[in-house]
Amino acid sequence: MASAVANKWRGIAGKCLVFGLALLPLGFLVADIVNANLGPDPGQVITEALGIAAFQLLLVTLAITPLKKVTGWSGWLRYRRMLGLFAFFYAALHLLAFLQLILGWVDLWATFTKRPYIIAGAAAFVAMVPLAITSTRGMMKRTGRWWKPLHRLIYPAAILAWVHFLWQARSDITEMVVYAAILAGLLVVRARWFGVSSLVPLKRT
Repeated sequence: MASAVANKWRGIAGKCLVFGLALLPLGFLVADIVNANLGPDPGQVITEALGIAAFQLLLVTLAITPLKKVTGWSGWLRYRRMLGLFAFFYAALHLLAFLQLILGWVDLWATFTKRPYIIAGAAAFVAMVPLAITSTRGMMKRTGRWWKPLHRLIYPAAILAWVHFLWQARSDITEMVVYAAILAGLLVVRARWFGVSSLVPLKRT
């Protein structure tokens, strides 16, 4: 009994820690806004910071299964849903910041079709929407055997998000190369352990 209670409290403490860590990018950004440390183009800085936070959390979410397999500790899985929802949270803030601070809300369609990086980013966000909607236990039961195939949309979402940021990179693409190596490594490991079909969205295996 005491062991069960201790495990419960450890689980709660772990979730609180992950929750706090996931909020750090937003906290740092708010601090920069309050202290006016955003430079000459604050709208761009805010939008990029939110987008990068979303992409980083996507990568961390993808790393959960490899961590479980390598360490043999299934406890990693209890944080995956929270991390995925935080990735969507930051992606939604990124989109809102882009529309409000950079693009504006006028003639959206014309602007979207003229900028390929926006199309890639929008596609990544659209792919994340059903993942967020079906993240609850109730939706897992409702979707049944389709839940896992549906949640493989995280793979094209991560790839499209990377393309989105790569197309915006100016002269220095070092950061995007690093992210590409991490993403490629996660995808290769997944394909090696579970087969290439495990990366294909909406395909029941």
